[in-house]
Amino acid sequence: MVGLTLGPMIYSLYLAFTKYNLLTSPQWIGFANFIQIANDSRYWQSARVTLLYVLISVPVVLVVSMVVALLMNASIKFITGYRALFYLPSLLGASVAVATLWRQIFGDSGLINNALAALGINHASWIGDPGTALYVIISLNAWAFGSTMIIFLAGLRQVPQELYEAASVDGAGRFRRFWSVTIPSMSPLIFFNVLLDTVHAFQAFTGVYVISSGNGGPSDSTLFYTLYLYQQGFTQLNMGYASAMAWILVVVLAAFTGVLFFTARYWVHYGDR
Repeated sequence: MVGLTLGPMIYSLYLAFTKYNLLTSPQWIGFANFIQIANDSRYWQSARVTLLYVLISVPVVLVVSMVVALLMNASIKFITGYRALFYLPSLLGASVAVATLWRQIFGDSGLINNALAALGINHASWIGDPGTALYVIISLNAWAFGSTMIIFLAGLRQVPQELYEAASVDGAGRFRRFWSVTIPSMSPLIFFNVLLDTVHAFQAFTGVYVISSGNGGPSDSTLFYTLYLYQQGFTQLNMGYASAMAWILVVVLAAFTGVLFFTARYWVHYGDR
């Protein structure tokens, strides 16, 4: 832990207050990196893009995962096979191979545009359009919803059936049972998935790098925080600046986690309460 995690973290915190290009010794410059960040327009663009991505992709993944988990909780033939098929994309995730495939699907002459052309609709590259490039990456993240779905599915199978029976006796309909029984019973897993999916969304990099060719896409529309951090640290060799960016992200994630845990007492319900 000290050699592989804690030590490098402490050293990166020191580098955040230095000018370091990986080739010479770090030079202490105090808060200069943070002052430069505050006046860096591309930094704020990367923060806006990442925040928009988180605000859209995380709810989409949660809703899609819950809906599919409800469908996969049914007792029908070949249900195990269906579950495996829906889970399979999460094993591939946003790997280089899948992200490259996504570039081909949403490119100028990709599968999507070919299908639209057959209907008489012509559209330029979805990746090359600043208005749609970010949503291509969001669709890639939503496609790999299997892990979240499996967690929800496990939770659905643990909800006591007597709660549904009691609600039915009281005259509750399907939607009312879902809202008053399923959601409260699943709230610990919803909390868990919100936390993990949000942290994962803030750290998205591989698919972003491949789809945007590492340059942030058209008009920096896909300039994610992690991508800009990578550009600063390993392209421009501005490692001190990149370390400062990394620690700002750590603080933001810690603040989000703290707020989420604080609010959990009001909406997360455990079996003993």
